[in-house]
Amino acid sequence: METGRRGEVPRVGVFICHCGTNIAQTVDVESVAEFAKSLPDVVVSMTNKYMCSDPGQDAIKKAVKEHKLNRVVVAACSPRMHEPTFREVLRDAGLNPYLFEMANIREQDSWVHMDRDSATTKAKALVAGAVFRARYLQALEGKEFPIVKDVLIVGGGIAGIQAALEIANAGYHVYLVERGPSLGGHMIQLDKTFPTLDCSACILTPKMSEAGRHKNIKILTLSEVLSVDGSVGNFKVKVRKKARYVNEEECTACGDCAKVCPVIVPDEFNYGLSSRRAIYQPFPQAVPASFLINMDDCLGNRPIACEKCAAACEKKCINLLMQDEVLELNVGFIVLATGYDLLDITQLPQYGWGRFPNVLHSLEFERMINASGPTGGKILRMDNLDGARSFAILHCIGSRDSNYAPYCSRVCCMYALKFAHIIRERLGEEVEIFSFYIDMRCFGAGYEEFYKRVCEEGVQLIRGKVARILSASEAPPSVEVKRDQLLVQAEDTLLGKMLYVPVDMVILCPAMVPADGTEKLAQMFKVSRRADGFFMERHPKLDPVATLTEGVFIAGCCQSPKDIPDTVAQAAAAASRILALLEVGKVVVEPTIARLDENICTGCRICNLLCPFGAISYDKGLNKSKIDEALCKGCGVCASACPFSAIKMLNFTDEQIMAQIEGVLKSGKKE
Repeated sequence: METGRRGEVPRVGVFICHCGTNIAQTVDVESVAEFAKSLPDVVVSMTNKYMCSDPGQDAIKKAVKEHKLNRVVVAACSPRMHEPTFREVLRDAGLNPYLFEMANIREQDSWVHMDRDSATTKAKALVAGAVFRARYLQALEGKEFPIVKDVLIVGGGIAGIQAALEIANAGYHVYLVERGPSLGGHMIQLDKTFPTLDCSACILTPKMSEAGRHKNIKILTLSEVLSVDGSVGNFKVKVRKKARYVNEEECTACGDCAKVCPVIVPDEFNYGLSSRRAIYQPFPQAVPASFLINMDDCLGNRPIACEKCAAACEKKCINLLMQDEVLELNVGFIVLATGYDLLDITQLPQYGWGRFPNVLHSLEFERMINASGPTGGKILRMDNLDGARSFAILHCIGSRDSNYAPYCSRVCCMYALKFAHIIRERLGEEVEIFSFYIDMRCFGAGYEEFYKRVCEEGVQLIRGKVARILSASEAPPSVEVKRDQLLVQAEDTLLGKMLYVPVDMVILCPAMVPADGTEKLAQMFKVSRRADGFFMERHPKLDPVATLTEGVFIAGCCQSPKDIPDTVAQAAAAASRILALLEVGKVVVEPTIARLDENICTGCRICNLLCPFGAISYDKGLNKSKIDEALCKGCGVCASACPFSAIKMLNFTDEQIMAQIEGVLKSGKKE
């Protein structure tokens, strides 16, 4: 069937959905359908309880053939949900899929109005606008472009590693970019994982090693993305790989260099609970295993290098003159797996972190109880006194608080219970453990059972938010507390009274927040963020791994706080989406893009400066601008800014928009 030609007589079919009671409860659907019959060029109008169902789709196909329709309007829910579905219905019926218009009478009407008459009147206006616009639709075809079959993954934690292995094992090449000196992320810093209590490093290091030796994975540590250009299937990415000052391929990690280094600084991997040298290995299982030099610490930055490390290295792996490199990568798809940080708890001075040495945050305590940590796994007070015998574990530090992080960080309750279990296991039954919580949230498989297990071990669970941590000298006269203890002031909401609990050590469970640099990456990759700062997915339920930028996917805690199983599952999901596209070998670009008329263009270059996707270039010889259709996303900025109307938006032409406005205004008045 030939359709979409200029000059042909439009034959419009209107199909209105009840959406169960989502629409029909507020909108008189039958009245809207009857009204639509009176609109220009409408030859059929009908309703269906669920237009997106197979019977509803079949009804559209049947009507197209019986009534020789060449335009279709569906009044239902958001086009974001079902526009692709109905476009495929048109294709199956022999129509061009872009001869379709959708009126949103659910989110924009029935869900936001209470009065049935007013909602029905508005639905008629929306349908009229859609019909008037549909009369001017033209047939369009998407363009196919080949894709580059390499993939970039930003972030070398468990999410990035899992996604890289999934893609690499399928035979495709992966660039795995990590800004730290080793893969592993926060998971490698943990001691045990809940609820199974298996060793975190034991389950992660095999994956790290596999990624490190995989022939299809190029690991770029100490690296950051500088810029991103291009579009789905053909991204051009610049990455700065910082100088390591040690040849990572030749280094045997013997450690002779560190033994002679005279510089001692706090070890950031252990959060300052131990020290390291200026030349160091991040941790024993690091990938790559090579040592590196932090030039901010090295005497070579002050300004004469002692060169003792270079002299001690038998293999001559150390090069103090090594320079940063800028790599230009060409990839088809991108996965952002940048993880999380802990909330800066200096914002909450009432909890005493930084003021009292025996107040630790969760990752500091993870390093303390880790066998490879600064104390060899021993739980010790930080003021060099005898070991701690009483502990307070504080949940929700900043989480579920509108002043800091209004959301639940999901994992805090479970790792707080894990801490309680480990303390009891290592120090014996006589230690006192107080766990202060707001609500206990144990949502995963085996989590509730773990909670009950910890309760049976004698941990004292107190439902109440801690007000502040006091020193012994600040204690009220009526409260007995030892000179070297801390005092937890909290409200027990079950008993309805204020408590003062003396303890030797306090462990804080801060909120998980987007990793440092997330805002910059969002701008660079043109990815939206939610109000809480995490990357926004295309759809929270139906498409949780894609973003609104085609070809860019997200995985792990950069999208929202989550535990390790959910992180691994999301990383595998992102990888599977990419693998499906790689197998096809091409991408189809939406035809709803900008089109430039070179006969009108004066070369003013206003559009070049405004295009957020870099899709418009300037030809000096012709003194004209040019649009790269592969890069254009159809945002319309250029068309709205062009002073000579040289740029038109396909499927959003002036006549289509004006017709839609005319339809709404003519039919939106109450009868």
